[in-house]
Order: sequence, then structure tokens, then C-alpha cells
Amino acid sequence: GAPSTNGSRGPAPRRRAAHHAVDTSTGDAVTAPMQATVVKVAVAAGDKVVKGDLVLVLEAMKMEQPIVAHKDGVVGLVNAEPGATVSSGHLLLSIADA
Repeated sequence: GAPSTNGSRGPAPRRRAAHHAVDTSTGDAVTAPMQATVVKVAVAAGDKVVKGDLVLVLEAMKMEQPIVAHKDGVVGLVNAEPGATVSSGHLLLSIADA
């Protein structure tokens, strides 16, 4: 028979991070990694957070996507509310150094 073109890896590899927390943040900004709907906002302005804390949950393609703090600090601006649709790169919130 003809040799398999994808070896023994099974189906084409899927991009990871579909169900892992994603860090798309730089500086103080926490941005949406993809177009999604905001399911839950877990923090409010003035809240202290530690790197890895859940700050909000997005849903894309029927999968929930937890977004976590990328650093220790204090939540500044919160620019997301449950039910809102955000586009990739949308500023969700900011975390200032404590």
C-alpha cells in the first residue's frame, strides 16, 4: 500500500490551548486571545491578584477558555462584561504592579 503521509501521529495535530489557560498578556494589558463571548468576570477594579489567578472566562466554539492573571498586581480597568462578544486582541482588563 501507499505510505501514510502523516506517519503514526493519527489525525492532523490540533493547535493546543483549547482547554488550557492562555496567557496573551503583555505589560499591564490582558487581551482576548480570540473572538469570544465573555462568560464570567471574576475580578473587579481594585482587586489584588496573584499570577495564575482566574480573572475571567471566555467561551469560543462552545469551549470555555479561562484567562488568568499574567503577573501579581492590582486590577485597574475592567473592560468586559458577561454576555459581551469581544474580538481577538480586545483589551479585557489591566493589571498594574502592586
